[in-house]
Amino acid sequence: MAIEITIDRDLCMGSGNCSFWAPGVFELDDDGVAEVADVNAQPADKIILAAQGCPTQAIAVVHDGTRVV
Repeated sequence: MAIEITIDRDLCMGSGNCSFWAPGVFELDDDGVAEVADVNAQPADKIILAAQGCPTQAIAVVHDGTRVV
């Protein structure tokens, strides 16, 4: 199960929802913008839930070659 996560830094508002839903996968950098810390820290369903919960749709998730969010 390969997961690729992309965060659009221009869209991210730093709400922290992603790090709430998938702790360890996402964290906020010094500028308050989300970044991927460890893609393996949570199962795929939690990562997808975190991306779906992004208020600005800044997170894209590709799972096994298919974009799911």
